[in-house]
Amino acid sequence: MILAQKIVSYLREIAGRHRVAAALLLLPCVGVVAAFGIAPDTLNERLRVGVVVEELALTPAKTVEDLSTYTREERIQRGDTVATLLARLQVHDADAEQILRGGKQAASLRQLVPGKTVRAMTSADGRLVNLRYLNGETLLAVDCIGTNCKIKEELAQLERRVLMKSADIRMSLYGATDAAGLSDAIATQLADIFSSDIDFHRDLRKGDRFSVVYEMYYNRGEPVRSGRVLAAEFVNQGKPFQAVWFDYAPKQGGYYSLEGKNLRKQFLRTPLEFSRITSGYTNARFHPILQSWRAHKGIDYAAPTGTRIKATADGIVDIVARQGGYGNLIVLRHQTKYTTWYGHLSGFAKGLRKGKRVMQGEVIGYVGATGMATGPHLHYEFRVGDVQQNPLRVAMPAAPPITPEQRARFAETVRPFSEQLALLRTANLARLD
Repeated sequence: MILAQKIVSYLREIAGRHRVAAALLLLPCVGVVAAFGIAPDTLNERLRVGVVVEELALTPAKTVEDLSTYTREERIQRGDTVATLLARLQVHDADAEQILRGGKQAASLRQLVPGKTVRAMTSADGRLVNLRYLNGETLLAVDCIGTNCKIKEELAQLERRVLMKSADIRMSLYGATDAAGLSDAIATQLADIFSSDIDFHRDLRKGDRFSVVYEMYYNRGEPVRSGRVLAAEFVNQGKPFQAVWFDYAPKQGGYYSLEGKNLRKQFLRTPLEFSRITSGYTNARFHPILQSWRAHKGIDYAAPTGTRIKATADGIVDIVARQGGYGNLIVLRHQTKYTTWYGHLSGFAKGLRKGKRVMQGEVIGYVGATGMATGPHLHYEFRVGDVQQNPLRVAMPAAPPITPEQRARFAETVRPFSEQLALLRTANLARLD
């Protein structure tokens, strides 16, 4: 219709004798245009709209299985059983536990050797996926699919690899190493290496970070156990600490700074790998058993019964016996004027006797609650000239540094480790940016 109106307007503008001819020529077009406006059989009534409801049979939703797996590594402790070891490995699998406790092929696992490590992989719900236990040259391998577990023992053929990892501290050192896929054995070594400079009970902060270069041993492509930390950097409250392992003699080595300073102090700050301080060094403490106020000239560390206790320095066993309120007591003499006391033990290390020489870090006993103790813990004293001192405050003498004769070999050993730590540090900064 709009087009017809425009055509009519156009006809009016035509002058003279062409007006009629032009009108006759355009008349059919007008008819065609009008035909579009009045085409027959045009529907003018409204369409009816209705609602149709139809029931559909729905297929039941399938539960998505969590295929996540978790790997843990635990060191066997004195008094461990298969059940207690599996519990620490977070294995909640009655079928696998029954097989490991009763199967003839798993006999070596029931001969648990303190100090050896067991590595286990579990599903998200705690079912055992695999387990590896290396005892001497024999490797026990357990592989489970559902409730079907295959057990075999074989001569271990280990392949050594050097790996690198880094992580940030969110809650704890163990939490950070777990998130980075590192075993607890690596976390323990990190705590030992930097224990003279960092108090991991009190100094750790959220945002601290670490980088580590370490050994991992594999059997047929599968990780069996972690080895030694070869180099590490720990940034605590913005202050960096570095350490590298150096063999200064055949089968003898230690950790040093990149400049050659010996990180090993003459005394470790704490005799336990990880624990919680329940009573500090003080001149006035209410004794829970004697119900009176008296001085507490030592540090109490709460820990489960059977937790390993380490000698804080090289020394000679002076006392290894039960003694009054200390319960089972070990006293080590260091040089001439220093002694360390370890009380309330549940037991002593095998072969420990008066006059025996022990090395720093060597296991000498196990946490207990003997004597005047309300629960399992270690009472630790540090004495100078038989006078108690606060072991967390007293200045600890350092061990000897690298000698001039070893300086060239030390520099050659340190160079690749220093480059690896720098690479990890750069990666951390890039990730933070």
